[in-house]
Amino acid sequence: MLCWGNASYGQLGLGGIDEEIVLEPRKCEYFHGKQVCDVGCGRRHTAFLLEDGTVYTCGCNDLGQLGHEKSRKKPEQVVALDAQIIVAMSCGESHTLALNDKGQIFSWGLGSDGQLGLNNFEECVRVPRFICQSYSDDETRLQTTLTFIRKQTNNDRLSVSVNRNIKSLSDVQITQVACGYWHSHALSRGGQVFSWGQNRYGQLGLGKKGQSISTPQIIKSLQGIPFAQISAGGAHSFALTLSGEGGVFTFGAGGYGQLGHNSTNHEINPRKVFELMGSVVTQIACGRQHTLAFTPSSGKMDSFGLGGNGQLGTRSSCNRKSPAPVKGPWVASNTPGGTDEAQQINLHQGIFQDCRTERNNKGHRNLSIHLFLASIPLYLLGLIITLITASMIAGLFTASCLPQIAASLEKNLIPRLSSSPPDIEALRLYLTLPECPLFKDRNNYVTIVIPFAKSLLSLKEAALRVLGNWWSTFEPPVFQLLVELYKDVVVYLLQMHKVGIPSVDNLSLTSIILALQVNERAGHIIQYDKFYIHELDDLIDIRNDYVTWIQRQMYPMGHDGVVTLCRYPFVFDAQAKTTLLQTDAVIQMQVIQSKPQTLESVNPCLILIVRRENIVGDTMEVLRKSKNVDYKKPLKVIFVGEEAVDAGGVRKEFFLLIMKELLDPKYGMFRYYEESMLIWFSNKTFEDIDLFNLIGVICGLAIYNLTIVELNFPVALYKKLLKKKPTLDDLKELMPDVGRSLQQLLDYTEDDLEETFCLNFTITEENYGATEVLELVPNGEDINVNKSNRQDFVNAYVDYVFNTSVAPLFECFYAGFHKVCGGKVLELFQPNELQAMVIGNTNYDWTELEKSTEYKGEYWADHPTIRLFWEVFHSLPLEKKKQFLLFLTGSDRIPILGMKCLKLVIQPTGGGEHYLPVAHTCFNLLDLPKYTTLETLREKLLQAIDHNQGFNLA
Repeated sequence: MLCWGNASYGQLGLGGIDEEIVLEPRKCEYFHGKQVCDVGCGRRHTAFLLEDGTVYTCGCNDLGQLGHEKSRKKPEQVVALDAQIIVAMSCGESHTLALNDKGQIFSWGLGSDGQLGLNNFEECVRVPRFICQSYSDDETRLQTTLTFIRKQTNNDRLSVSVNRNIKSLSDVQITQVACGYWHSHALSRGGQVFSWGQNRYGQLGLGKKGQSISTPQIIKSLQGIPFAQISAGGAHSFALTLSGEGGVFTFGAGGYGQLGHNSTNHEINPRKVFELMGSVVTQIACGRQHTLAFTPSSGKMDSFGLGGNGQLGTRSSCNRKSPAPVKGPWVASNTPGGTDEAQQINLHQGIFQDCRTERNNKGHRNLSIHLFLASIPLYLLGLIITLITASMIAGLFTASCLPQIAASLEKNLIPRLSSSPPDIEALRLYLTLPECPLFKDRNNYVTIVIPFAKSLLSLKEAALRVLGNWWSTFEPPVFQLLVELYKDVVVYLLQMHKVGIPSVDNLSLTSIILALQVNERAGHIIQYDKFYIHELDDLIDIRNDYVTWIQRQMYPMGHDGVVTLCRYPFVFDAQAKTTLLQTDAVIQMQVIQSKPQTLESVNPCLILIVRRENIVGDTMEVLRKSKNVDYKKPLKVIFVGEEAVDAGGVRKEFFLLIMKELLDPKYGMFRYYEESMLIWFSNKTFEDIDLFNLIGVICGLAIYNLTIVELNFPVALYKKLLKKKPTLDDLKELMPDVGRSLQQLLDYTEDDLEETFCLNFTITEENYGATEVLELVPNGEDINVNKSNRQDFVNAYVDYVFNTSVAPLFECFYAGFHKVCGGKVLELFQPNELQAMVIGNTNYDWTELEKSTEYKGEYWADHPTIRLFWEVFHSLPLEKKKQFLLFLTGSDRIPILGMKCLKLVIQPTGGGEHYLPVAHTCFNLLDLPKYTTLETLREKLLQAIDHNQGFNLA
């Protein structure tokens, strides 16, 4: 070992020599007979790493940078590391990092800027300490976010970028460390870069500058790009990618051009050095304010930064802001550069070239893909499977390869999946594998997909949470593909079960549950109806499944292998859930009727005899006298003095009339919000509170009798009926202007929030012309809204509107609704589904409406007037079609079971073409005159629906 330079602090390890400066290389005899494999130089101290994994230091020890208190003039062993096998180390200005063979980091020396990574700002640490502190902003959870999955069409390669905060450096295996003057970096085996220490110039690459950071942070903007090497200068940093491109990213201080971006700007985010693109850089090195980059394939060395002392090697003392060649005897190399991982990937990528050549040489093929997958390290499998998947999608594998790949996945890969993956790359397999085309082949469901689902569900909680966070950032089409995969597996299993092949494996169903939970937590990536499995009605006995589910809850029987799909209600579509409601009603009636009865006869229907002029009072009187079990019966309505038989039309007319009466503004029971056209409970009503109970009962009866009613509540009502809490999003639906204002309050980033918004914890309401100020919390008028409590203010505001202000009114509504729809069956519904049961939905299918329409009299499907009618109708814009529904049925929404349930009826009417069409709303019956021209029919139809909206009862 040779050494030269400043020796005033003993940093050359030459012992007690007289010279303060050694001008030419001098041999260091201290390590005679020992193999030194690495040397780290700080500003005034030096560290030596020997082949046996021991560390020696010498030089200045004013700040504890030697890690021992022995002689400073000659190398002395750092005894505190005696039990460790150190494989790499690096020195900063006055601190040192050492990496052991287990991927763990130890640090000592100056720590005033957090460069030791020990989660403190001690002036100095004189004995090596293990870095194990959290580097997440939230130490209570493990959180990972998939920021994008993008297919690069230029090379058919799947690119994955991940934004990751994990609990501590002890959770990942570190392969390299680098020290700047006052900051530090670490590189994980998966190619992820971490940083900590001084951040005055943005040298940590975290997108901000200024405050020093004492706990390791992952560089989020570099996530998903595997790196091979890191390097740090005085206040700038470099990272070299693992890929064959040799991409170089720089960040931090750039005042002398040391970042290579042809400028002297500081960079707080890693930025690629475009001047080096096209050169496969394999090694980088940083001085205090200059940088070198080596490209062995072309024998090229580039330098840039401060050059005043000739350190750039460009035969000039000028600074360079962009890479400039350094002339010298640099030897070109054909050996792949970078780390062992890079060499492995280069080797493995050669297999894909073999796949391409096989197309032209079918006789020459010996791809042992199963041996290949069995031999590579688990932390590389995520990347390799990504390459295999992309290659299969691109068609690089021929059909003859696919069985071998499938067998390898089954025998070598999936059995190796651990419940606690060793690092992020291994966990990424759970993202990549479902993308593989083999997963979509029904022949592989039992051998590959289901075992994979079992492995997924065996993951420990922290790993599942990470995977859930990844899923939650998927774009809807990508997430939909994942859901469709598991749905197809469920259908397959149920089909096999139906023909006598062993029973359903509920792990596949549980996988969909996990996906649904992610969907809900992420604010519904896809609509809830995308989880419906429409084939269930043909594959299982839904009624029997519900009965079994109820029995299991009443009498737990342990694990008997029988799967009840009611445990997974989100897979049931509208038809299935309607069946469940009806089944629940029958069960409850049977339970009641099985008890000892009086001698009075049992009526199979709930009969309401009411007068039109007193429909509300008569209805309340009948319902008061009815038993709870009666509410589950089919509803029959009789209007006093009328002989009509209720075959459905009279019942519908009853609901239309009573809701019109109850929602009349004269009662003041509900407040109407013009912007959203929705209603909510009015907390200043003077009406009998029992009326709210009646509305709850009517709402429940409408559900059980499959009749939609005009009850324009927001989704928040149905959340509350299912005991779920309304949120700010619900307030935005009801009061868009208020919701937008509260969102602006939450999003405001400036420091003058109090002065800008001037809010306290109060709410202002107008009632009957008077303005009232109400406190949201005790003494709310004295509490100003600021940055720290604004979320509490928004929560209190939402809680007041939906809960506290209307509590007694909603409780009555809730009690009435649950008289009819109470029980376990409600657990099977989503709030939006329950809303659709009451007021219908907007899943219009106009072709289905035409197909299901019936005709009376001389009208039939091909009658000239009927053909003109449908030609006109299908040409109308959506709003006019909705107006027609309102005109004909009393609602512009459709029943949850779809258009076919509307049962539109068209009959001819006399009087000539100058008459308008007439709607019999309670029967969905349209009187259509015999128009003979398209223009006349269009004119008369539009005139009818434009001027006869609402309750058009003929």
